[in-house]
Amino acid sequence: MAVYAIWNNKGGVGKSYLTFQIAAEYARQNPDKKVLVIDMCPQANSSSMLLGGMINGENALNAIHLGNPRKTISGYIEDRIFSPYANPNSGAGFVTPVSQHNQYVTPNLHLVVGDEQLEIQSSRVTAATFPGPAEAWRIVHTWISDLIADVAHSWNDQPHTVFIDCNPSFSIYTELALSAADRLIIPFSADGSSKRAVRAVLSLVFGIRRQAGLQQSEFFLNSERFRMSFPELYMYVGNRLTQANQTSAAAFKTVVNEIADEIYAVWQANAGLFCVHPGGALTPTNKRTFKAMFQYEVNDANTASVVSGTNGVPISAMTSGHKNVLGRNVQVNQSQLDKQVPNIMALVQAIE
Repeated sequence: MAVYAIWNNKGGVGKSYLTFQIAAEYARQNPDKKVLVIDMCPQANSSSMLLGGMINGENALNAIHLGNPRKTISGYIEDRIFSPYANPNSGAGFVTPVSQHNQYVTPNLHLVVGDEQLEIQSSRVTAATFPGPAEAWRIVHTWISDLIADVAHSWNDQPHTVFIDCNPSFSIYTELALSAADRLIIPFSADGSSKRAVRAVLSLVFGIRRQAGLQQSEFFLNSERFRMSFPELYMYVGNRLTQANQTSAAAFKTVVNEIADEIYAVWQANAGLFCVHPGGALTPTNKRTFKAMFQYEVNDANTASVVSGTNGVPISAMTSGHKNVLGRNVQVNQSQLDKQVPNIMALVQAIE
């Protein structure tokens, strides 16, 4: 069992789209495993895509949000706020089988639905980390680990893998997600702000300071204080990279390489922060073998990417031809699928 957090301290990098594609493809490639997605982003975009896209998925989301009890991540968090320091063992009751709503995903894919109420609850969750027992901060930061354990128990501890879609902001519910994760996948886009965001990830989670004396995050300090484990860096993914022409491709490649250099420098200083991939792969010994293990790139499939997310059809399950998107007829070319499908399949094959 492994728990992957998908996070970058920057919006707009296609984090939720990547979560949707990775989880759906991983479930397809591993039919013998249960796959759980926990949507910890208040926008609930990955939930919408998984449940069927912009129309069917949104309708399913609305119905789930109006349910009583509220079968979402916020419903579970509400249970924990009511009982902050004792596990109510209620996590399994908040899981939705995705294939009940989306015919294009496999039956082994499950979801704890995202919810905008996370934003409203955040101050109450933060408040729970201060009063009470001496280890209140640590206990609260195990809530999502408890949720995963509850679900695993309900599955009789069958083999399973978990993907957590995190909110870009370093909020309390992002902290809870990262505390539950074994491994961290960092998506990024090829621009200067992504480079700064990757630096922020390394600083906020792992306490890496670019200058002596810079303040470290409370998350890092408290995780060390309570001897809690940090997620290991598993891969960084250039997401939906543009290949419009030689000039733009070269410009994007330059930024990708700069981000790669940033992360490689961390490897050289502290390789213990990384998870050497399973399957008998050798520990990287130079920049080339490091990039071969940890760096992945997903090309933009243009119209096919839009249709995939809007209609809730995983890119590897999509066919070329005319598609109805929000009442309009659009054309998906096989050449568009060929840009992204091999990237997603290869990326998922590298995930344990």
